[in-house]
Amino acid sequence: MSSAHSTPKTGDRVLSGMRPTGALHLGHYHGALRNWVRLQEQLECFYFVADWHALTTHYESREVIESNVWEMVIDWLAAGIDPARATVFLQSRLPEHAELFTLLAMGTPLGWLERVPTYKDQQEKLSDKDLSTYGFLGYPLLQAADILIYRAAWVPVGEDQVPHVELTREVARRFNHLYGREPGFEEKATDAARRLGGKAAKRYAELRTRWQQQGDAQALAEARALVDAGASLSAADRDRLAGWLEGGQRTVLVEPQALLTEASRLPGMDGQKMSKSYGNAIAMREAPESVTKKIRTMPTDPARVRRTDPGEPTRCPVFQLHHVYSDKATQDWAAAGCRSAGIGCLECKQPVIDAVLAEQAPFHERAQPYLDAPRLLRDIVDAGCDRARAVAQETMREVRDAVGLSYR
Repeated sequence: MSSAHSTPKTGDRVLSGMRPTGALHLGHYHGALRNWVRLQEQLECFYFVADWHALTTHYESREVIESNVWEMVIDWLAAGIDPARATVFLQSRLPEHAELFTLLAMGTPLGWLERVPTYKDQQEKLSDKDLSTYGFLGYPLLQAADILIYRAAWVPVGEDQVPHVELTREVARRFNHLYGREPGFEEKATDAARRLGGKAAKRYAELRTRWQQQGDAQALAEARALVDAGASLSAADRDRLAGWLEGGQRTVLVEPQALLTEASRLPGMDGQKMSKSYGNAIAMREAPESVTKKIRTMPTDPARVRRTDPGEPTRCPVFQLHHVYSDKATQDWAAAGCRSAGIGCLECKQPVIDAVLAEQAPFHERAQPYLDAPRLLRDIVDAGCDRARAVAQETMREVRDAVGLSYR
């Protein structure tokens, strides 16, 4: 997308997904899910379970995928994802993803995939696994297909995932260059403009001229809105008019932009990043007694050997949790009490325990109906897959037509 459209607007589509790893922890909530809940109030959100992606690194562990999928979706709903506002679906239920992945693979240079930063990084981190597979090399391209098939304008990611969105933009740009050169394009675009209606067609022409001759970003944004509002336009006509704005060819696949999200500040029980692999996580729906025990036994400042020893909060993992869960007054109380030995470590931990349990209470409440009646969960996913399929199938009709595969 052009830099003229640098912030989300109402109606823009967002696409994000997660690999099914089972029950999620509080790091997932603070790092992603809380943002997903916020986005669904403003934008059109598509959230998918990336179960094919799970096989790129764990292709020998198929027996755990199904249970992991349902546990994760329950956690999404427990966090506040609303199926009435967001489309929740399973990647593997939509073979259109695999079809677009295959077609994109035909024209994507091998070097583009080998230079993705996480390719070598994951090989080193998961050195105990054989990752010399086509699926692992190609997973960023499958990720690109996941995004492009829904014509998503925005992909919420952290800084480390920006290269994946940039690759997706490059893949879309290359595809449009290879296949957007439609015979008789200008005539078809002119006919599409007429279908906007007399007044709107004239306005479109004026705005297109202003953008192409003067670089007027406002004109580009207004012209795009005019095309989006054209109720009588087919998807192909919208693609043509969008491409004509940009300079002369059909825009089959939309280039998404990264929507940067704030990195999670939530540490694990040992002060490291919260992670299942580190064994330092608190699950979103963990039992209260287990949560209480974990926080009460957290390590603190090593200098506080005895209750009367003063400590330094900046060396204490518990104080990191205070930054997330406590207001300033409580943080000041904890810091002063630690440095003066005026409070003990268990006293310092109690406000964190209370805040974590209060945060988790609605998670347990929202999850219970799906634990009691799993069919409700399946119905939500089935409906989400149907909505996603309608969008994916429309995109694939345009892709097949552009590639030359729509013959009978």
